[in-house]
Amino acid sequence: MGNSVPDLDAVGMKAEPELADQFRREVAELLGRKNLNFPGAQPVSFSRHHLTELQREDYYVCEKTDGIRCLMYFARGEPDSDNPEIHYLIDRKNEYRYVPNLHFPLPNDDTFQSFHVDTLVDGELVNDTYDDGSQQLKFLVFDCLVLDGQSLMHRTLDKRLAYFKEKVLKPYNALYQRFPEEKQHRVFTVEDKSTQFSYGIEMMFREVIPKVKRIHGNDGLIFTCRSTPYRIGTDEHILKWKPPAENTIDFRLRLEFPVLEPDTDDEADGITEPYPDYDALPIFHLFVLHNNDQYQPFSEMYVTPSEWEDLKALQMPLDDAIVECSKDETGRWRFHRVRDDKADANHFTTVDKVLQSIEDRVTEEDLIRTAPAIKTAWKKRAQGGDFDDRKPRARPAGPPHVNGNGVKRKFEE
Repeated sequence: MGNSVPDLDAVGMKAEPELADQFRREVAELLGRKNLNFPGAQPVSFSRHHLTELQREDYYVCEKTDGIRCLMYFARGEPDSDNPEIHYLIDRKNEYRYVPNLHFPLPNDDTFQSFHVDTLVDGELVNDTYDDGSQQLKFLVFDCLVLDGQSLMHRTLDKRLAYFKEKVLKPYNALYQRFPEEKQHRVFTVEDKSTQFSYGIEMMFREVIPKVKRIHGNDGLIFTCRSTPYRIGTDEHILKWKPPAENTIDFRLRLEFPVLEPDTDDEADGITEPYPDYDALPIFHLFVLHNNDQYQPFSEMYVTPSEWEDLKALQMPLDDAIVECSKDETGRWRFHRVRDDKADANHFTTVDKVLQSIEDRVTEEDLIRTAPAIKTAWKKRAQGGDFDDRKPRARPAGPPHVNGNGVKRKFEE
């Protein structure tokens, strides 16, 4: 499996609070919103009723990469400076990191001097590790919100991706084909994320996932609706499927150590008050987020003495940390990893949905069994045989990515 999650601080330099604030305002303005929080869409956990949803609407599916979710902002630098174009990664904590040496030329420019600004794409940073041990940092793009100041959020997903591929990725690739010696200066390479029709589930499990697991890890599938606009915040039309054993919740962890009464040795050392026994196994309290940023106790995490030694060996602050946990077969919450990329635990509404996913879990076999019905319904819509009371759908133009070949489309307003 690939060398897990990339280190964002090694990739880019974090913007100072004042500068980050300026960029948050710029991005909000680009998106036509007042809110300055993280502008990305967030998926919901896959439940059994979503098997019907996949038959009701056109969805695309891609593997859920074990990487770091980021938006990339193509910003304007100082005119007439060395950096007229600058690029920032925006992480889930809404921090901005400047990434040097990125250049995205405009289409039909043989000089490759022109560049995109006022552009926002959605993707994830992954660390690919190959069989020979070599590594390649990649930014995989799976959506495009704004291109050259023009919002694409109201477009269908296939249109948004087609714009990105034609206008951004094609000229970017042409640049490095012409000047391969420039590749060594890239902090990471940019690609589009391989996407299939939602009924290509069996191929995802048989071919795509085994391959990516080896290269950069995988923790499930993401289904995204073709026909709905890009929605900032929780989007009921982006479905996150994980194998039942990997359905996890991010909690805030608080440690409670047993308290010792001072004995005669302590008193000889001047210790007269009860004190925590930091050598003992603590109680691992798990908290979830409620409204107004208040935390409420939810459960406890089960940790064996040897696991506690492993946790201490991480040499990370654990008290008040965000930890990702899953339920074992006996219903106990078990530690997966520390989520130092997240500032908050899951909100109780998210927790309820994950618990529902665990309760009415959908297996790999369930998805594969439903695939023929999904395909039949998709084909029927494509032939104009199934319109509901909303506006008729256009015939799907094909998946955004098939066998590595970009799909040419007309760009119509």
